[in-house]
Amino acid sequence: MPSHIAKPRPWTSYIWDTWDKPAAERQFLFKLDACLLTYAALSYFSKYLDQQNITNAYVSGMQEDLGLHGNQLNYITTAWTCGYVIGQIPSNMLITRIRPSIWIPTMEVLWSVLTMVLASAKSFETLVVVRFLVGLAESTFYPAIQYVIGSWYKGDELGKRACIFHTASALGPMFSGFLQTGAYNGLNGVYGLAGWKWLFIIDGIITVPIALLGYLIMPDLPTTTKPSIFYTQEQIDIGKRRMAEIGRKPPAPFTRKKILGFFTTWHIYCLVPLYVLFNNGTGPTNSMIFWLKSFNKPGHQVYTVGQINTYPLGIQAVQVVTTLIYAWWSDIVRARWPPMIFAGTWSMITCIVLAATPLYTHITRRWIFYYFTSCTGGLSGLILAWANELTGHDNEKRSFVVASCNMFAYVIQAWLPIVIFPQVEQPRVFKGNIATACINFSMMVFAMTTYYLSRRDQRRARKLRESTPVSDVSEEIVLEDELDADLKKPKDLQIIEASETALPSLEHRHPVIVA
Repeated sequence: MPSHIAKPRPWTSYIWDTWDKPAAERQFLFKLDACLLTYAALSYFSKYLDQQNITNAYVSGMQEDLGLHGNQLNYITTAWTCGYVIGQIPSNMLITRIRPSIWIPTMEVLWSVLTMVLASAKSFETLVVVRFLVGLAESTFYPAIQYVIGSWYKGDELGKRACIFHTASALGPMFSGFLQTGAYNGLNGVYGLAGWKWLFIIDGIITVPIALLGYLIMPDLPTTTKPSIFYTQEQIDIGKRRMAEIGRKPPAPFTRKKILGFFTTWHIYCLVPLYVLFNNGTGPTNSMIFWLKSFNKPGHQVYTVGQINTYPLGIQAVQVVTTLIYAWWSDIVRARWPPMIFAGTWSMITCIVLAATPLYTHITRRWIFYYFTSCTGGLSGLILAWANELTGHDNEKRSFVVASCNMFAYVIQAWLPIVIFPQVEQPRVFKGNIATACINFSMMVFAMTTYYLSRRDQRRARKLRESTPVSDVSEEIVLEDELDADLKKPKDLQIIEASETALPSLEHRHPVIVA
């Protein structure tokens, strides 16, 4: 009886996945990593600088200089969120038609210039308008980069790349506080400009060169990238072949049937809630700074302002480490759900401990558990990698689902923390800690539901494949290169393509030896 034995992987491939590939493919992936990941990480870092600087500026003199009061900072932040939410889906639809190497760097130049314009703001109204435009320009970046990464990498490579890129989201806030301190102390009053104005200018100066670098090194999609000093035609062909091997389709014309198809499968109804729950499952991270500040009483200071702002940075450090661990773990076992269950359980325990224990008893224990509050923060790249894989049979659907995940996450994030983590209840926030534990439990439920449905589709596909004559399958394979192939194929064969992109069963992606 024939047996199927998976091709053994050398141990070096578990350290870095290109080391067991042919020389030509390995050289191509080295160039792709060097260009795409370098630009993505640098830009995401600068985006978080620009995203965080409004709060740093507010507490460093902008409030007094512009006469801001009441909830006006919240309104300014909401203006950014509105722009960020509005722009994501239109941008990700456009990027299937416009070259990413032009669209993404252009938007980065735009948000850099707008960030510097904030230094000239003289009123609350100006801040609201400019921050809305900054959010609109920045909305193009994260889902677009995740879509482009998903257009080049296979399943056993995608998790690491998506998460390496995402670690910049933790490094940006860490650096922003130090940058504000340096700008305020070193440049306050230089050329008659306040320190908070220099923060906006410096952030813009940092970002513009990164955007210009993007015009040079940012790749397009495999089907639209042209030979250059970075990629030969042979290497571009390797990129196309790699995506064809796993059934990840290139752009195709928009049709009414295609657009309706975005909403007629389970993917958007599982992946979007999964991402929304993940994104809103780290609420207690903001409590540590209030906890440290609460030790200070009138006439008695325990922690300085610098310590209060610096000590919580350990939360981001834990996030960086766990993000990379989850990425390697997920790619090695070739499954996305195990890190989600592990991190969700860890976060639930953390939230329950914070809710159930006194604030000022066992200080060390509470300090450690505050550092654990972002242990799920590294799941973003894995969830979007999963979305890229599960919807890879339809390029436009893949782009839409990735953008929808991030957009709806920010829609909920705009109001949920205000409800469950009101500032007047900090640092106790019992309600918020319990709610976050429930959010993480729900996230795990959606992760397992997604896993179950993907496995169900694979079982159905295998049965169809076994019952389909070889001649019929061969005839349909010819249609895969045609733009309207999905419209011509029988519905059952479209299901096969859809299911074969799911990660948990990857035997079709790796050569097998038949004994």
